[in-house]
Amino acid sequence: MMDQKQRVDQLKLYNEAYREGSPLISDAEYDRLVEELRAAAPGHPYLNAVEPENLNGKTKVRHPRLMLSTEKAYSKSEIERWIERVHKEAAQIGENNLLFKAMAKLDGVSGRNETGVFATRGDGRFGQDISDAWAKGVVPIGGLDQGLGEIVIDKKFFENNLSDRCNHPRNVVAGMLGADVLNESIQSALKAGAVHFVTYASLYAWQGQGDDLLANVDEICEQIREQCSYHMDGFVFEVTNAAVKEHMGATSHHYRWQIAYKQKGETAFCNVLDVVWQVGRTGKVTPVVEIEPVVLSGATIRRVTAHHAGMVLKHKIGPLAMIQIIRSGEVIPKIEAILEEASVVTVPEACPVCREKLCWENDFLICTNSGCRAQVEQTIEHWFKTLGNADWFGPKAIEKIVGCGVKTIEGIYALGEADFVKMGFGPGQSKNLSEALLLTRTSQIEDWRFLAAFGVFDLGRGDARKILSHFCLEALLDVSAGQIQQIHGFAEKSSQSIAQGLKSLAPTITKMLALGFTLERTGAAAKDKGLQPAGPFAGKTLVFTGKMSGNREDMQNEARKLGAIVGSSVTGKTNFLICGDSVGATKIEKAQKLGVQVISEEKYRQMLAS
Repeated sequence: MMDQKQRVDQLKLYNEAYREGSPLISDAEYDRLVEELRAAAPGHPYLNAVEPENLNGKTKVRHPRLMLSTEKAYSKSEIERWIERVHKEAAQIGENNLLFKAMAKLDGVSGRNETGVFATRGDGRFGQDISDAWAKGVVPIGGLDQGLGEIVIDKKFFENNLSDRCNHPRNVVAGMLGADVLNESIQSALKAGAVHFVTYASLYAWQGQGDDLLANVDEICEQIREQCSYHMDGFVFEVTNAAVKEHMGATSHHYRWQIAYKQKGETAFCNVLDVVWQVGRTGKVTPVVEIEPVVLSGATIRRVTAHHAGMVLKHKIGPLAMIQIIRSGEVIPKIEAILEEASVVTVPEACPVCREKLCWENDFLICTNSGCRAQVEQTIEHWFKTLGNADWFGPKAIEKIVGCGVKTIEGIYALGEADFVKMGFGPGQSKNLSEALLLTRTSQIEDWRFLAAFGVFDLGRGDARKILSHFCLEALLDVSAGQIQQIHGFAEKSSQSIAQGLKSLAPTITKMLALGFTLERTGAAAKDKGLQPAGPFAGKTLVFTGKMSGNREDMQNEARKLGAIVGSSVTGKTNFLICGDSVGATKIEKAQKLGVQVISEEKYRQMLAS
């Protein structure tokens, strides 16, 4: 049976081939493998990362702004909760008259033109330069300066001319973008002017109130589908108010003010064969329900998620049980209902990997053995994946290293080329592994990414960046839960968890800092370390609002480098509200009431210059 490391390694291979336009398996089969991973490890980094788009031979470029994925919803109740969340966030900044937009989510290769370079999304941070697409014959619809879009093929052209030779139009597009020599199929599409770059700003979009969207979502989606000339991958809903977008912000994976909706797929009845258990990075032991194979929305489903051990016991899921499953949005297979309970239900008492005794934490079974091989391997994999600045340390290499007795991140950095050779790696790979370790230390990396790579529970990339706006890394190791909770957005429970995690990892973090990683310091952290000169905004909390003359994210990053703390909404701790064009009077009134200094973008730039 394939273990989790092998499954992720396989998914990466299939995903790379798919995005290069040479798929090794069908879309349905890939989706099934992804959902097997989701069932086994719902929090695995592969599921939460921006899916990379790689094209052979293309120059890698860094995006001036992140290109994120989109959070997904598969039911009206999820859409309702999202709309409620938007209204709640909007009320916090005095915005009440909200307008929502709905449009097609295109199934192509995403790209954006900035600073004169047209690049793919890539991994969100780095994309690939595909500016030669226009010379090949791609037709820009809506212009090149209208933001994010997708390179797609006209649906009718594909169905009439290419569907008998090609599995999916996206594969044709990816093959065209990555190829120097174009095959006959691609040439015919380009010659006919059927390959387009379509900006989302140019698509037909429904607009209205949130209540109207929720009440008429099926009709709205059908209307959008009728208006769309390209293959779709669902629908995108977003709030249009600029102030609300700014306030809600984003995670490291998606924008909170936007959501993708994929309508429910088919359901099926099936018998349970077995329940198997797998261990995640944080020690959670999660159940995977193996079922008699059933075809659902074009894919053969063999496994579904049961979320946690509590669900297995409550609903008596085990061999010979009969369940109803649903493939939501034609992607995620999950249990919809229990039709017949199992007569015998068991949950493990010992970890399936290290055999240590398990303990209960709410509905979850936890392996508390930090030395458990599964946890160690995933912790190390999480480190290199989050740093994202070196190759070679894939799941198989990490499994081999751990098998040779190295069980810590700092232990890996103590290895040299000769050590890797002794472990059984070839001379070439040993050299590459050694050079990759050096590269991670000498390549400049953001301090928040460095912190997030340690895998502190409840401390993702976004919160790592936020917390380092208040404390430098070195000081953070002694910060209390109470101090963390004082930072906007940190609750009591998560603050305690983070403080505890930092304390337990302090020796490791200290050792890694001593290796001399080249860190780009964040805001107040840079000031604490004396890395930036004091300025008019050093140590001050700034909030940017309205339409700026330049890129707002660039302005925020510049402010952080000068020692400022950048907030998303006006609070009593805000020092300056920097206003561009079209700022609502409510926000300005709130700032003035709280004693916040309100200045224009022009005044802000004058103060920086002086």
